[in-house]
Amino acid sequence: MDVRRLGLLRELAERGSVTAVANAMHLTPSAVSQQLKTLEREAGVALTERAGRGLVLTTAGHALAQTAQDVAVALQRAEASWAEFVEQPRGEVSVTFFPTGGEMLLPGFLTRVADVQGLKVVCTDQDPLLPDFADLTADHDIAVADAPGILAGWRERHLVTVELMREPLDIVLPEGHPLAAKSELTPADVADENWIGTTEGYPFDRILQRIGVLTGHELHIVQRFIDNSIVEVLVAAGHGIAILPRFTTRDRENGLVTRPLVGVRSERGIWAIMRPDRAVRPSVRLVVDELRAEAAAFLSAHAG
Repeated sequence: MDVRRLGLLRELAERGSVTAVANAMHLTPSAVSQQLKTLEREAGVALTERAGRGLVLTTAGHALAQTAQDVAVALQRAEASWAEFVEQPRGEVSVTFFPTGGEMLLPGFLTRVADVQGLKVVCTDQDPLLPDFADLTADHDIAVADAPGILAGWRERHLVTVELMREPLDIVLPEGHPLAAKSELTPADVADENWIGTTEGYPFDRILQRIGVLTGHELHIVQRFIDNSIVEVLVAAGHGIAILPRFTTRDRENGLVTRPLVGVRSERGIWAIMRPDRAVRPSVRLVVDELRAEAAAFLSAHAG
């Protein structure tokens, strides 16, 4: 079977439509469809079937798409081994960050990679409302994402995951709030407060749900926003309290006080996630190593 055609089948499994594959590979949809038909003849079984106006993979198609991923990993590993033999990591590596992750890691990380000869690192930021960071791995070598742990969707896509750091999530209060007199807060302390929440189902919101379950209270969420800076100014103005990440919340300079939450797990993991074939490239491995080093340095600088 032709490796390029196997790659198109894998892209269809990842991207979900012939049109999306065509756009990503700079081909016409008809050319993609023709190549898939040729691969089907080579395989001797049906790999796709009609679903409405589009194509979906059959069971055999999914199995061969997994084989295509294995082939891509093997090819990249072979290329990586040769590259390590003849040259230092080089080329372009694309990294995309969720906003507060970029705020924490980008300044030091870009300094770390600036003088690596032959390496070009291109960084972008993500839409914080993106439902699944795994979607970004189709178009970026590395996606820096936040999640409590390794998500099921990451496992299903066989992504390589590297935990960079864990960040506590704190209760944020306006200066002068009675609870600011305490050094730490429990779910019982905050259950009756007005809350400025985030989008339902997101990590911060799940912590609010756990507070409600533990205390038997239905929390009063007066507003919901995805932008942490909006949450900060509303808390500072006295419209409610919130849960926000410890290291990127601007506390006293903006009229805020932060206190740790005890009695319920309140933290997020920050991860580098990658397709397996990209993860074996020497340049990508070097970039991940520098991300880990910068995360460790950031945590050390903010200890306590």
